[in-house]
Amino acid sequence: MGTLPGTKHQKVAGGVSTTWVSVLCLSCFLLGVFVVNRIWSIPELVEVNGEASSVEGIQRKHSKVSMKCEKKETSVRAGDILSQVSLTHDVIMTLDKTISNLEMQLAAARAAKASNQGESPIDVKSGTDLLKDRPKVFFVMGIITAFSSRKRRDSIRETWMPQGDKLIKIEKEKGIVMRFVIGHSATPGGVLDGAIDAEDEQNHDFLRLNHVEGYHELSSKIQIFFSTALSIWDADFYVKLDDDVHVNLGLVGSTLARHRSKPRVYIGCMKSGPVLAKRGVKYHEPEYWKFGEEGNKYFRHATGQLYAISKDLATYISVNRLILHKYSNEDVSLGSWFIGLDVEHIDERILCCGTPPDCEWKMQAGNPCAASFDWSCSGICKSVERMEEVHQRCGEGNEAIWHTMF
Repeated sequence: MGTLPGTKHQKVAGGVSTTWVSVLCLSCFLLGVFVVNRIWSIPELVEVNGEASSVEGIQRKHSKVSMKCEKKETSVRAGDILSQVSLTHDVIMTLDKTISNLEMQLAAARAAKASNQGESPIDVKSGTDLLKDRPKVFFVMGIITAFSSRKRRDSIRETWMPQGDKLIKIEKEKGIVMRFVIGHSATPGGVLDGAIDAEDEQNHDFLRLNHVEGYHELSSKIQIFFSTALSIWDADFYVKLDDDVHVNLGLVGSTLARHRSKPRVYIGCMKSGPVLAKRGVKYHEPEYWKFGEEGNKYFRHATGQLYAISKDLATYISVNRLILHKYSNEDVSLGSWFIGLDVEHIDERILCCGTPPDCEWKMQAGNPCAASFDWSCSGICKSVERMEEVHQRCGEGNEAIWHTMF
């Protein structure tokens, strides 16, 4: 076979001659020139509506089409930019929460190591145990109770709190842990402690604390609850609840889920009540002088019937609980621990509805309540007798929690 002038007939890898390679390349080049020429050549004049189209007319139409395309592209680009900004914000929030969690876990591990070496009496697990071997859950709800509140606990068990196998099922399937939280009496092993042991053997729904029970020790009890719950469960949120409040678990979960990606959140019904300096009144503040002139109000904090904090704040309390000051009112104490920290206070009014007819009207209007109680009683007035009524009139339904996605 002949060769092109000025070339040599050589073999390349695979046994194909350089001649055929050259021919193929030249053919591709000529084909490309032909295609480009066909695409970019000026079209012939054609008749449009009986008139010959000029080059200028075609150009004007081309200009109009280009302007429409540019507007469309600008609109698409604007939408893309907004989408990217939203996505970037979500990524930053998630990263911020991850960093916050890692910082708190590192601080907890250091505190635990110091405890193991005898440098500090902080009662927590070793750093390694604290960071692993804990079941991952959505939230832990601690229902604060007392030795004398057996009937209150039963009223909750008979209404909104799952029992038996369902209590285990809700932990596994929904990541919701619920426990009645109680310490021990001043004489451990006595009648009071024995009664709680028997009740727990029957219901398996207690979290026992290394804490001496007493109304004026509630701030300390809350600290120990967060520390203990943190050491057992790796939760996104830790919730404190009084044992005379009605709760719709599905709505509580949905409310918390909206803030799941945020770091350092403190959720509840925020208030700022008066500092009561007069002795003998309920909620008297012995350290009233710290809050300025008489008649001043407290800083903004969540009401004590129900509030939730994120994992990093629970870790902060656990690590620093020996040096966190405790006021006589536990909700004030909790609020004070977050002053000076980069904490987001979230005011969720769905967590503090009144009892019927208030919560019932809101449900009929399409705004069901996550929690209900009477402000005048700091809980449901006569809760043992009325919990069932509130549940029937304002409850979301016993099956609602199983159909709620978080």
